[in-house]
Amino acid sequence: MSYLHLSFYSAFTLSSLGLAFHRTHLISALLCLECMMLSMYVALAMWPIQMQSTSSTLLPILMLTFSACEAGTGLALLVASTRTHGSDHLHNFNLLQC
Repeated sequence: MSYLHLSFYSAFTLSSLGLAFHRTHLISALLCLECMMLSMYVALAMWPIQMQSTSSTLLPILMLTFSACEAGTGLALLVASTRTHGSDHLHNFNLLQC
């Protein structure tokens, strides 16, 4: 395993561990999700280079657009929850209430 693969795997693992253990604020959860998407984006961008193929060069662009949509939706949810609940603490949110 090369150092490049190890860095992608460690970035994804650290961001998923951060998402699992540090869920106090919504913004920290969103940042962990963005880090996961960024590590997957870089891995997908490097994959066709290592395989010497040009057939899967559209995948990173597609994933980048989904990541941008996810970031916009997450920020909209952050603003809406801060306006309704007064803070972005995740323990204040109850999924059973609207």
